[in-house]
Amino acid sequence: MTENARDMTMVVTGASGRTGRRVAEAARAAGLTVREASRAQGFDWADRSTWADTLRGADAAYLVYPSDVGAPDAPGAVGMFAHEAVSLGVRRLVLLSSRGEERARPTEEALRGSGADWTVVRAAWFAQNFSEGPLVEGLRESGELVFPAGEVREPFVDVRDIADVVVAAVTAGDRYAGQALTVSGPRLLTFGEAIAEISAAAGRALTYRAVSARQYGDDLAGFGVPDGEVEFLVELFESLLDGRNSYLSDGVQEVLGREPRDFSEFAREASAAGVWKV
Repeated sequence: MTENARDMTMVVTGASGRTGRRVAEAARAAGLTVREASRAQGFDWADRSTWADTLRGADAAYLVYPSDVGAPDAPGAVGMFAHEAVSLGVRRLVLLSSRGEERARPTEEALRGSGADWTVVRAAWFAQNFSEGPLVEGLRESGELVFPAGEVREPFVDVRDIADVVVAAVTAGDRYAGQALTVSGPRLLTFGEAIAEISAAAGRALTYRAVSARQYGDDLAGFGVPDGEVEFLVELFESLLDGRNSYLSDGVQEVLGREPRDFSEFAREASAAGVWKV
């Protein structure tokens, strides 16, 4: 590390979420002062009046947009937030983006145009999507994951690796400024193979059933998800899960000098924590 981390304050948006929580933990472990930014702390992406107090006096910030980095309103919000951060002296900004998601590019461009010392971290599908968030209940209660991924292979990335890369980008001075870092896990798995590994680790029968993106969208609509959000997700899954991401990326090795965590490690640890118990 080329900067004195103990003198740095880092804002972490989405601090209660899948990546933000781990980024906050990793930043504290590296000696940074963490300023958590979530609605519980009075920060709201949709309310610009909450931004200045969150940013003032900080040195760096981790940006994760709450719905999706490719959402229609993401470029405007991220761009305005980044400009405000720079105006308040917060120049080191790291944005979580999505590997292979073309709709994310306008949000990345908005960050680049802010005048910040920016880094973009483009991540593969999170391993922790199987243990946290909307997919978990089906696995836990019915023993089945219903999802529109077909037999596509994905290099599932552990969010702890994402967090370590983010913190390294913040504390390494200018080394990763102006770069897009792409991170993945160390091997390719189909969703069915991933569920089989989870099933073995959990010691219970868990299965994967592939459906079309449209059928999945119809199911979401039946659960009350708004039509606009359903259409966005259907189009997102149709593109991201078409095989374009069936390759490995070396960002974890490049930045951290080690191999990324394997999916089996995630499955064992989450199972030991009782994630998939009935």
